[in-house]
Amino acid sequence: MGNSTRKTKSATEWKGDARTTVGYEYDGDSSPPVIGDDATIRPGTIIYDDVVIGDGFSTGHDALVRELTEIGDDVLVGTKTVIDGRSTIGSHVSLQTGVYIPSHTQIGDSVFCGPHTVLTNDPYPVRQDVDLKGPTLEDHVSVGANATVLPDVTIGRGSFIAAGAVVTEDVPEETLAIGAPAQCSQLPDRLQGENEI
Repeated sequence: MGNSTRKTKSATEWKGDARTTVGYEYDGDSSPPVIGDDATIRPGTIIYDDVVIGDGFSTGHDALVRELTEIGDDVLVGTKTVIDGRSTIGSHVSLQTGVYIPSHTQIGDSVFCGPHTVLTNDPYPVRQDVDLKGPTLEDHVSVGANATVLPDVTIGRGSFIAAGAVVTEDVPEETLAIGAPAQCSQLPDRLQGENEI
């Protein structure tokens, strides 16, 4: 596995590469992260305290997982991907290189986010003081490279967001969203079915 580091059991037993930080203490009352068996955490990655991760976790280089995040089994967090905390990510999820997941985001099972997907959680950045609410990506959603999903938007189960799309409104289940702003249309036959991640 080259420069990768393997880990099993609890994060308190972590004896990984000195270039990783597993258990970044952000608060005096924080607790070490819990990481399942058979994890591969590559150099430069930082995982904060108060994170719970299932089995089969894998990162690229320089990934960031902030506090109060829950991640299921068999999840890839790609190189330079940022999960800004206080979010829930299901199992069998693939977050490719450079994906940004803001706080207060919900991601279901078997979801794919292509390179440089950007999810957002603030409808009025620095203009109004509002509660942050990230998007919800339901099970089996696929998001193409460089797509952007705005705050509090729900992407329905099995939908496909095209590369470069800017999603400003909810997308129904099993729908194709394409363009900026994204327009919804029937999911083509070749895109039907569930993700196999």
